[in-house]
Amino acid sequence: MSTNTSSNIIYKSTLVASVGGLLFGYDTAVISGAIGFMKIYYQLSDVMTGWVASCALLGCIIGAMYSGKLSDQVGRKRVLMLSALLFIISSVGTALAPNLWIFVIFRIIGGMGIGIASMLSPMYISEMAPAAIRGRLISIFQLGIVTGILVIYFVNAYIAGIHDESWNISTGWRWMFGSGVIPSIIFILLLLSVPESPRWLAKQKRNNEALAILTQINGTHAAQKELESISESLKDETPFSFSEIKEPQLKQALIIGILLAVFSQITGINAIMYYAPEIFKSTGVGSDSAFIQTILVGVINLIFTFVAIKYVDLWGRKKLLLLGISGMAICLFIVGFAFYTQQQGYLVLIAILGYIACFAMSLGPLTFVVIAEIFPTKARATAMSVATFFLWLAVFLVSQTFPVLIGSIGNAYTFWIYMIVAVITFLFIWKMVPETKGKTLEEIEKTWEK
Repeated sequence: MSTNTSSNIIYKSTLVASVGGLLFGYDTAVISGAIGFMKIYYQLSDVMTGWVASCALLGCIIGAMYSGKLSDQVGRKRVLMLSALLFIISSVGTALAPNLWIFVIFRIIGGMGIGIASMLSPMYISEMAPAAIRGRLISIFQLGIVTGILVIYFVNAYIAGIHDESWNISTGWRWMFGSGVIPSIIFILLLLSVPESPRWLAKQKRNNEALAILTQINGTHAAQKELESISESLKDETPFSFSEIKEPQLKQALIIGILLAVFSQITGINAIMYYAPEIFKSTGVGSDSAFIQTILVGVINLIFTFVAIKYVDLWGRKKLLLLGISGMAICLFIVGFAFYTQQQGYLVLIAILGYIACFAMSLGPLTFVVIAEIFPTKARATAMSVATFFLWLAVFLVSQTFPVLIGSIGNAYTFWIYMIVAVITFLFIWKMVPETKGKTLEEIEKTWEK
């Protein structure tokens, strides 16, 4: 077995699963270009604008909640295909919706696809990947997300430029949503070409199939050893139930997974990603340059995700997380300070880009890395579902409360609140999050038993 073939199959599987991330980024960010036109078209109040912008998050919460259980029953690959199918239905439905409520229903269906992909793509990658490069491979999922966000920023800008403002208000925004059909179909076709997760196959007692895939990834000798340790971790044959979450070692892993997922969001990242053009406009730049600065946010996000991919397996998860969150706290302080002293303009832009860079190399990708690694094989799908459910709940809360905070206490204090949360996150990571660099999933499982 040449290492070339083995690295081919693992990189191919990772890239295909990461297209799930691309759809996730594409579908969450499409609203940023469309919401202004929809607001005029449907004459939306501020409350309704917030609801239309964030209704997909309800679907994300539902998708994350049920995808774990479902993937345990029918396999990781089939449920990923289901997420792509939901994206297609949503893209067509939102583009053709005859009224606002039907639009919202199709947006929620798309959200379910996002919820599934956000939980299942990193889990599938973690179950396929060799220990030495697992962090790097799961980080590629985040690269998929930020690529999707960047692509849709350009697609939105292109569609908005085809005709005049009145066309955008009546029709243009529909094309923005409809464009999601193309990457969704590509995702389904690509999924046909990759194998099922070997850990899921072992769980189904399909050991020969699992061994064949592990052999392709790791070579004959290592594959046999890995299959034995997977089988060992699955010895207890009773099906996993929610009541087992109370077991001390799983409970500790779950608390860490949930808190990390929540902290990754309540440090304000989505407030900035969803409302970037509005934040930049409030610093006194015009609408066009606000759009250009938003694209700059997307580019920085992409570039610094490569830093995580390069260093996550060299430096370890914890060091990179602590480094990133420190930078985020400093940048949030500066953004708040700039608004407080009214020194807006480039200072806000530079500090926000610094914040994005720090997030992209740490909490962005590494939250998915850690929650895809720390749970035992038997409980992984259910536990990741729970952690991802809380992640989306936190996203929903941030996107609902950000405009309210800005309106009631102002920009400066809002960003300082996020800064305080970032400091708390630093302490939590330092004290609680274990280092998982270089260990197999089964070795990580054993550390909890100690």
